Parts: sequence; structure tokens; C-alpha cells
Amino acid sequence: MGKLSTHVLDTMHGAPAQGVRIDLYRIDGEQRVAIGQAVTNHDGRCDAPLLQGDALQKGVYELVFHAGDYFAARGVSLEQPRFVDRIALRFGVARPDQNYHVPLLVTPWTWSTYRGS
Repeated sequence: MGKLSTHVLDTMHGAPAQGVRIDLYRIDGEQRVAIGQAVTNHDGRCDAPLLQGDALQKGVYELVFHAGDYFAARGVSLEQPRFVDRIALRFGVARPDQNYHVPLLVTPWTWSTYRGS
């Protein structure tokens, strides 16, 4: 049984990003179908996998990280409109029996991701 998980690291402050809202969508053709929402904990992770077992299907998904709101809540002075605000990561799940870990490294000016283990 595979699972989908994430981890958000605030590289501006050198710490896990606690309190980041994450929206999860399944992409069906041209439509985004909302299938979940989570908020990161003190370790920058979600308390449970975003999807696991039969809920993780082959297909295309999108995670939307509310990074701008996170940095504003931390008291970071941000110009309007925010340079990095909501980060939409669209990715494919080809093997739902495997684990898909999608970490996010973020500052108010840049972000990166990779497929973790």
C-alpha cells in the first residue's frame, strides 16, 4: 500500500514550517476536484498521510501550499502582491503501490521540491 505525504521546510528561518495550509486536488481532465486539506504540525509535516491505500490512485494530483499566509503569520513583511503566495505543485502518481513524498522548501522569494522517500 502506497501513501502520499509532504513536509514543508522554511529555509528563511531554518526551521520546519508549522501552520501551512495545504489543499489537495485530483486532476480530472481540465478540472481540479478537491479531495482533502491539511495543516502542517510543529515538524512541518501533516499528522497523517494525505492519501494512503486505496485512496491513492494512479493519476494526476495537485498540492496547493498557502506559503504567503504562513510567512505573513510569522510577521514577515511582504510586498503586495506577494511574490510567492500559493504554490501549486502538480505531479503524477504512476505507481500507487509506492510512497510519494513531496517536500517543499520555501522562502518568501523562492521554493523548490523533489520526490522524496
